Amino acid sequence: MKISQLSDETGVARATLKYYLREGLLHAGASRGRTQADYDASHVARVRLVRALIEAGGLSLASVKEVVQALESPPDRRHDLLGAAQCALTGSTRAEPVSCPRARALMNDLSWRIDPGSPLLTDLEHQLDAADAAGVAVPDERLRTYATSMHEVAQVDVESVPDDPQGAVRQVVVATVLIDPILITLRRLGQQDVSAQRFGLD
Repeated sequence: MKISQLSDETGVARATLKYYLREGLLHAGASRGRTQADYDASHVARVRLVRALIEAGGLSLASVKEVVQALESPPDRRHDLLGAAQCALTGSTRAEPVSCPRARALMNDLSWRIDPGSPLLTDLEHQLDAADAAGVAVPDERLRTYATSMHEVAQVDVESVPDDPQGAVRQVVVATVLIDPILITLRRLGQQDVSAQRFGLD
């Protein structure tokens, strides 16, 4: 298909598609001369992924480029591809291990296999510190309960990830953005139910 047809198929303006091509977000089509190229289903899928990352995922163009680069030169392990998508989603990059005593102690206690340079460890440590400072400290026993429950959610998430790289990235990034609010709402509904059971409705 021509770029005009790609535009019709994806609902993305031709000027935007050309910008994606210049920035390397969209791979080049098969050349039909100096100024024309043919595009196929892979281009449709890539455009839709880019739009999903920007619109639903809320990622910057720089973060989208990181995801696309991971797709263009996928790591040997599928696990690393998902890690790249997760880092793009959080806006974090892998760093040298830093002191996160409580977060690391929790991971060790749970025997979770976590990259020692994961920025999520720093995020968790800062979040726990913020809770402490606000007077709503999370005791270790409760934190472990939270983590165990989230691990069950994570198992369901990973089992739903498609085999193809683009589908995997889309699932990790877009589904995380859209499903995180659902998890929060379900937690609050669960609080209502537990409160009703414990304290009654009268």
